[in-house]
Amino acid sequence: MTAAQDVIRNALTGANAPCVTSSFQAECVVLTHMLRGERPDIPVLFLDTFHHFAETLKYRDDLTRGWGLNLINLRAPEPRVGLWQAESTEACCARHKVGPLFSALERYDVWFTALRRDQSPSRAGLQEVEPFRLPSGKTVQRVSPLAGWTAKDVWAYAKQHGIPLLPLYELGYTSIGCEPCTSLPLDPSNPRSGRWQGQKLECGIHIQANER
Repeated sequence: MTAAQDVIRNALTGANAPCVTSSFQAECVVLTHMLRGERPDIPVLFLDTFHHFAETLKYRDDLTRGWGLNLINLRAPEPRVGLWQAESTEACCARHKVGPLFSALERYDVWFTALRRDQSPSRAGLQEVEPFRLPSGKTVQRVSPLAGWTAKDVWAYAKQHGIPLLPLYELGYTSIGCEPCTSLPLDPSNPRSGRWQGQKLECGIHIQANER
């Protein structure tokens, strides 16, 4: 845990405009808690996709009030509720997540994420600090202080610091995104197997422009 805090401090030392993205899952809340110890007013970017669980939105609002978060809700300029069904999950994620986030990141130079290597094969090569190129060509530093953590580490930190977690975990969910594309895990050994009905591994916000 000390190593993660060192990564945070080092990244903030050279940051002019840092931010953190949060879906208000356990690892996101833990990372936000750690960042608040160094930069209490850091912008917390939340992608309001119009498809979230009601429980997620309530938890977001409760934690924002309780912690005094500098929350910034990002929304698509022309949302289309149900696009995941009418067209595809790729089109829905592109409109409601990828577009709004990449547009917002133009204003920042350091982007903190709660990604971990053990979450998915697509994240196995994740570095704690690495450049991330946006579609515009601008490069930001993507910082993932929890890259080497496990789910057990995340939950241990939350328990140690008395951090309440999203109640949906109590129902058996292990990876929580938009309600229509989140189910209980299909494979008990794969926490993210309940996302997108197993159709894909990523929504697209962590895929660099040159990888598309």
